[in-house]
Amino acid sequence: MFKKVFAAALILLTHEQNFAQTPLKSYTQNIDGTKLTFDMQAIPAGKFQMGNKAGKTDEQPIHEVKLDAFWIGKYEVTWNIFEPFLYRDFEKQASVTAIPLEVDAVTRPTKPYLDMTFGMGKENQPAVAMTQYNAIQFCKWLYVRTGIFYRLPTEAEWEYACRAGSNTNYSFGDEVTTLKDYAWYADNSDNKTHQVGQKKPNAWGLYDMHGNVSEWTYDQYLPDFYQKGKDKVSENPVAIPDKLYPNTVRGGSFDETPENLTSSARLASDSSWKQLDPQIPKSNWWFPEAPFVGMRLVRPAKTPAKAEIEAYYNKQPIKDL
Repeated sequence: MFKKVFAAALILLTHEQNFAQTPLKSYTQNIDGTKLTFDMQAIPAGKFQMGNKAGKTDEQPIHEVKLDAFWIGKYEVTWNIFEPFLYRDFEKQASVTAIPLEVDAVTRPTKPYLDMTFGMGKENQPAVAMTQYNAIQFCKWLYVRTGIFYRLPTEAEWEYACRAGSNTNYSFGDEVTTLKDYAWYADNSDNKTHQVGQKKPNAWGLYDMHGNVSEWTYDQYLPDFYQKGKDKVSENPVAIPDKLYPNTVRGGSFDETPENLTSSARLASDSSWKQLDPQIPKSNWWFPEAPFVGMRLVRPAKTPAKAEIEAYYNKQPIKDL
């Protein structure tokens, strides 16, 4: 028996080693039982200089970060993909086969009391105004539908993917005049979101990393977090959240000015994003005053253990006041 178990373990270890050594390939993910798909771009393992010495205080000091390989969404998550998670009726309409029983165990958002598109449109438009908890539960719904662990990027993963090998203010260089070719922002957005993928991608094929909507990361926003990486190499750093506020969003949005759209700019979530919410306690699911926040998916190359996956998805939301 021992020999069989050892042999099986050796085969599994060899498989994981070979997988780790094989370059990742970009792919299109089908959502089981539906006609819906989304694209994931392969991001190689590597090191980069995180932060900006000419940026704000919370972007300093520049420090070296080492990351494992991962995939990241080619586009921001759109309403097309997000709505079947929000509403069972939409899920039934999107399905061409039976809905898995496990989907019923996924907690769904409360019905918003206002139009969460804010009149900006749905077709291929980025989904907006979800809380970080909402975004993580969407990832759980995808896990049930696909069997693949999807999550939010860490701050470090997001910046590494955005930079795409660059060390300039933006993924394409330092020229603010060129920003209009890559981003929807205050100067050209008409104060609204736009369909994803309309501007130029960065060098790694990722669209709208600058502008359109700011994107959730998993990290707690800690202004001095980069100090921990000073004078050493930080491996896969993450500030695991233990408070409701603030968490970090990245990339800037349609209503931001250029200095908030750089590869290194950090924005902290705030309770004012729920100021108009009449519910007591306030919703765990929606930010009615944050139509500028969306999300982008990540899949790590090395799948975590089942217990880690369950801990990530099943963490209870922190109640808002």
